Amino acid sequence: MKKQFNKEVRTGLKRISGKENELITEKDLQHLPKIVQKYLHYTGVVGKEKVRNMRVILEGRMRGGPDEDWMKIQAEQYSFFDEPTRVFFIKANKAGLPVRGIHLYKDEKAIMVIKLLGLFKVVDARGPVMDQSETVTMFNDMCMMAPATLIDKRIKWEEVDLLNVKAKYTNGGQTISAKITFNEKGRLVDFISGDRFELRGKDFVQLPWSTPVHDYAEINGMMLPKHADAVYHRQEGAYSYAEFVIRDVDYNVEE
Repeated sequence: MKKQFNKEVRTGLKRISGKENELITEKDLQHLPKIVQKYLHYTGVVGKEKVRNMRVILEGRMRGGPDEDWMKIQAEQYSFFDEPTRVFFIKANKAGLPVRGIHLYKDEKAIMVIKLLGLFKVVDARGPVMDQSETVTMFNDMCMMAPATLIDKRIKWEEVDLLNVKAKYTNGGQTISAKITFNEKGRLVDFISGDRFELRGKDFVQLPWSTPVHDYAEINGMMLPKHADAVYHRQEGAYSYAEFVIRDVDYNVEE
């Protein structure tokens, strides 16, 4: 899985190598709802380079269900926005045993493989519902960790009120939607989509999915959501299955 991760990262880096970096101007923001423009000003993207890719280091904890124990995790992620690609490698320990996993979203297709001891597959998920779910994740990452990418013409915006918008994100044949909530400062405070699926055993269940933000911090010159949860809203009640803290973000990585 680590070899596959490295291979996919190198492929993406090679594809964007040598391309010029343009700066984001006020003109790039004009088609966006006012509150999204305010968010981009708050995060500090205006005057900085348009984002072609990013590398993110995350840590936190995850669990497989509301009654399961938490696992501490460390993760490294590369995302490419010219041809939407997300490569996510995770390390954890479960009952003292090493767990490794890869999420790969590329060419509108997604896989998730988790192995115990590097040998035994405990999750091997793929297919149309994974493709749709990871399209939601791709767009969520853009909103939360790469706000400069929200000028992308593949996003169609609808203003709900002063602090809420609806967005549709299209990647090839996949279109997903989300409601995004901001506060008066211009901070994104929640993202919710009904187009994602929870994996329960070998079955997928479509549920509302949200990522409420706890706080912000300046990371490499950008004001970004630093700590957020990932929450499934089951009929019997919502539960957080992941808590992530961003440790580092780099944009337009070349190596």
